[in-house]
Amino acid sequence: MMPRSLRAGIVLVAGIALVTLAASQIAPNNPGRQVADMSYAPPMWPHIFDDSGRPHRPFVYPLRLVDRLEHRFVQDRSVRVPLLWFTEGRILNTDASTPWMLLGADALGRDIFARMVLGARLSLGVALAAAAGALLLGAVIGAFAGFHGGLADDVLMRLADFVLVLPAIYVVVVLRAAMPLVLTTMEVFWTMTGVLMLAGWPYAARGVRAVVAAERGKEYAEAAAALGASSWRILLRHLLPAATGFLAVQGTLLIPVFILAEATLSFVGFGFAEPTPSWGVMLHEAAQAGVLPDAPWLLAPAGAIVTVIVSLHLASGAASDLVAPSNS
Repeated sequence: MMPRSLRAGIVLVAGIALVTLAASQIAPNNPGRQVADMSYAPPMWPHIFDDSGRPHRPFVYPLRLVDRLEHRFVQDRSVRVPLLWFTEGRILNTDASTPWMLLGADALGRDIFARMVLGARLSLGVALAAAAGALLLGAVIGAFAGFHGGLADDVLMRLADFVLVLPAIYVVVVLRAAMPLVLTTMEVFWTMTGVLMLAGWPYAARGVRAVVAAERGKEYAEAAAALGASSWRILLRHLLPAATGFLAVQGTLLIPVFILAEATLSFVGFGFAEPTPSWGVMLHEAAQAGVLPDAPWLLAPAGAIVTVIVSLHLASGAASDLVAPSNS
């Protein structure tokens, strides 16, 4: 029977993937839209009961700015703004008269929830692409080293050791800093993906090399060679599948690291930049604002990062149960 923690992790990962894919329909506002007089507006939570306890269809109370200097708002409890389903391409939203800020607004009056769910596409996209690239590169190098052995094995593994002993985050920052700072959003995306891939491939390579080196001397591999199978067929058809479980687990470990790396690069100015919504950019804006004690909702992206990382660690138990290698 599947443990509860594992089930919870799989459900959370599936939910995060669904929210990320449907972000354009889930976000109630355009992430770049600046709403006048909504700077640092607090979250607008949905209600189904009014002050007298009577039930209503889901609604929110509009916010009224009472102190512009202190960014102080109060709810107008005399007005109920209904939440509308499937309007203007959004799953749930209010009418045009009152913008709905589910998790509040930032310094420019932009919807934090909209920026967070749409920013997930960039932050998680970089992590997923970099992890996939690191696993592929590491699998190729590790398989070659483990299958052929000798000098090639020694050189490739010493190179992997050299990369592993370096402080990873400093390597990533230095590599990114050595590249042009002014890039388009997609150029930044692929630049960070490449940098993280180069920093992460040794983790996959060493494990794959150990698996292939151990499997190549087993009877099924020797039988395949005796039947005339080529080296490539033996490697791809018989040996590499044995590393599938390891690569799956390694992927669940690399993705959280790369999520934090993207946030760090964007936070220090080497990643995505304003007005592009990414979790690192939003955390940089929160740090610059200097009002966190009064506006803790600015840290919502940090909560998203923690949720994704915890979910991946809970779900990592399923990775080792993926397709078993076939030795026939």
